[in-house]
Amino acid sequence: MSELLLGDCLEVMRTLSDCSVDAVVTDPPYGLSFMGKRWDYDVPSVEIWAECLRVLKPGGHLLAFAGTRTQHRMAVRIEDAGFEIRDMIAWVYGSGFSKSLNVSKAIDKAAGALAPEGKNFRVDGGSGTASYRATTDPRDYVPPAPATPEAQQWAGWGTALKPVLEPITMARKPLEGTVAANVLAHGTGGINVDGCRVATTDSLQTLDGSFSFAGSGGANETGKKIAMRDSGLGRWPANLIHSGEDEVVGLFPQTAAGSHAQKPTHSSNAAFGGGRYDNSSCYGDTGSAARFFYTAKASRDDRSDGNTHPTVKPTDLMRYLCRLVTPPGGIVLDPFMGSGSTGKAAMLEGFEFIGIEREAAYHAIAESRIGRAAAAGYQPSLLP
Repeated sequence: MSELLLGDCLEVMRTLSDCSVDAVVTDPPYGLSFMGKRWDYDVPSVEIWAECLRVLKPGGHLLAFAGTRTQHRMAVRIEDAGFEIRDMIAWVYGSGFSKSLNVSKAIDKAAGALAPEGKNFRVDGGSGTASYRATTDPRDYVPPAPATPEAQQWAGWGTALKPVLEPITMARKPLEGTVAANVLAHGTGGINVDGCRVATTDSLQTLDGSFSFAGSGGANETGKKIAMRDSGLGRWPANLIHSGEDEVVGLFPQTAAGSHAQKPTHSSNAAFGGGRYDNSSCYGDTGSAARFFYTAKASRDDRSDGNTHPTVKPTDLMRYLCRLVTPPGGIVLDPFMGSGSTGKAAMLEGFEFIGIEREAAYHAIAESRIGRAAAAGYQPSLLP
């Protein structure tokens, strides 16, 4: 079931019942005036996050994307609304473009020595001078050298890094009592670890060893065997997710956790019984350390069928996030629905969904995308 509502999220959420949704997964405005869009002039207010808190069940989780420059404002407002900040997930990708100002060119421009804009050109002239001869042949393009001595001094300087990361604030509505009591009462409070493990073909070999400890009577008990076998569930989910692009994978070092003849003996403090063990096997996998983290790749149709929203997220990424914090059969709320990426993901994961969007054009795109996902029905995800 999905309910797609058109209007301002603060006003619409006020019509929803208290403690009526299980999770909030959203990609809100980052407060960067992205592409000059009015809706991105600021991060969401404390009042908006307070409404999210009210409609969430106790222990319900909130996942909210943010920009690196305004993550602090987003997190503080979420916390001020009454949420408990639990973590920050880093979404790493390789397709970002730097919006850096070329300091050297800016100096030349201020001196009136900048090359003509929008043309291919060759640079003529000697040291400290430059003139520009327009050409229509792109093969003749030569990047202009700094024209003035001051610009030459600051050649290679800019003002911004290449963006390859978006933080996701992970917060939780305060529990009622203990985690166990809250989960039993409301179905919320925990995260779906096994459902979001990172798949691996590596296997953990049997780990056998001797173990001795001081018993309650002071006598040592020996000969106990330890056996650890691969559960087949995959690696524990981490607070880093990446796109799997070559550029991103290349950021990670190559690692080798090859088997050892024998690991060093471990001895615990006598207060804990003086236990010790030896073992002779461990993970024997090698490769990029990127294999330790979930990989969410954009699907081909994420931007198909007229989806013109400028900040579309990969469906696989949104499925993973919904699955991480939503109990089976739960309701996911997205107060900043955009083109419906969260809703599409929720449908494919078998959850119910409530989406709110104030821009009619994006609401229409979301209706189409979520409608197709709902018609397709639940699509079990293989461990990524």
